[in-house]
Amino acid sequence: MNTFDVAIIGSGPGGYVAAIRCAQLGMKTALIEKYDTLGGTCLNVGCIPSKSLLDSSHHFEDAQKHFATHGIEIEGEVKVNFEQMIARKAAVVEQTTKGIDYLMDKNKITVLRGLGRFKDAQTIEVVGDETQEISAKNTIIATGSKPASLPFISLDKERVITSTEALKLKEIPKHLVIIGGGVIGLELGQVYRRLGAEVSVVEYADRIASVMDASLSKELTKVMKKQGVKFFTSHQVQKVDRKGKEVLVEALDKKGNTVSFSGDYCLVSVGRRPYTDGLNAEAAGVKIDDRGRVEVNDHLQTTASNIFAIGDVVRGAMLAHKAEEEGVLVAEYLSGQKPHIDYNLIPNVIYTWPEVAAVGKTEEELKAAGTTYKVGQFPMRALGRARASMDTDGFIKILADAQTDEVLGVHMIGARAADLIAEAVTAMEFRASAEDISRMSHSHPTYAEAIKEAALAATENRALHV
Repeated sequence: MNTFDVAIIGSGPGGYVAAIRCAQLGMKTALIEKYDTLGGTCLNVGCIPSKSLLDSSHHFEDAQKHFATHGIEIEGEVKVNFEQMIARKAAVVEQTTKGIDYLMDKNKITVLRGLGRFKDAQTIEVVGDETQEISAKNTIIATGSKPASLPFISLDKERVITSTEALKLKEIPKHLVIIGGGVIGLELGQVYRRLGAEVSVVEYADRIASVMDASLSKELTKVMKKQGVKFFTSHQVQKVDRKGKEVLVEALDKKGNTVSFSGDYCLVSVGRRPYTDGLNAEAAGVKIDDRGRVEVNDHLQTTASNIFAIGDVVRGAMLAHKAEEEGVLVAEYLSGQKPHIDYNLIPNVIYTWPEVAAVGKTEEELKAAGTTYKVGQFPMRALGRARASMDTDGFIKILADAQTDEVLGVHMIGARAADLIAEAVTAMEFRASAEDISRMSHSHPTYAEAIKEAALAATENRALHV
């Protein structure tokens, strides 16, 4: 039986990054993956393919609607070659997953193909083409999550689909009905709206992107409505039926009236659930809570002292970069270091266009906690760079402590917000005040100037360009 210092079950961003860091720290490392390719949901059927389609559809929309304004003329009609768009997405995925293979070889990590399941706390059975057993001094569970559904919905994965199927459709829907106004529904909804589909988003909460600051939800709703997406908030779905090529969705509005939607595809995007199927966690003494998550302490240690868990399978936001940080934390903890993660400073992003990004506390959270705060906000339309690129939607908002001026939260919607949020994370990691940010030189003309201006607005309302 092969013996390892650490075995990682699951090769998503949390798992493969944990494996690399363990190997860097001198541990004999095994990575167990049941699928043919490494990278987990993120690289195969999540982050990477969805961003590929978002970028491709964005190029199409620009060619269709904006090129002429820029003085770029195209002879004839701009058309979508959807088959090529999906093929390009697949090529990006293949290139990225092969990159993970390279990193495993480079770091001398043993990759074992098959379903990893515990026989006991030190023994893992890998069930693949050939079943084998390995012994691991420590194990990291990084099995991720799967799309969630509602108990009365039958996912046929043809017309009633999850995000996995939505990334590889054979045709552009005529009318895509989306159940759920969270990150996945909004991103894929925008992809297919750009490509010509009618898109209706049915959301149980009273606003889309309900985990974000309410001002971001309001602005994103306004922008996406302008793009042609229809929203039905405060609607509780009751029934989903497929009849041939038609999917019928029934929901109750906030007045209790039945509202019906008819589309050729229905995307169910009501969140994700931790995935521990087949893990046989109880054999190792690993406790699963009533929400299906692996129970862990502050060191991400499970109820079995030599077994840890990270990423979507434990508490907290289901984000690839959160899983990566946790993978590094466990690896360094096992080597005797004292790593830490400030979960308040894990940024959250929606990759629509304009992009939406946030870190720290929302206004709603500060109000609920009784924290006195001040607000500095700056509109993207006031930036010369935004006008030059025709990306004037959105704003940046900084929330700072009313007494100390420490930045407590940064919320933004606009071009390149997914990248701009890193400045906010950096500032908050070093306990910056709004004045600190306002006194830092920002190159002109850039989108990042809006962060400086929002900080000035929070500092005695001193914004310069509005």
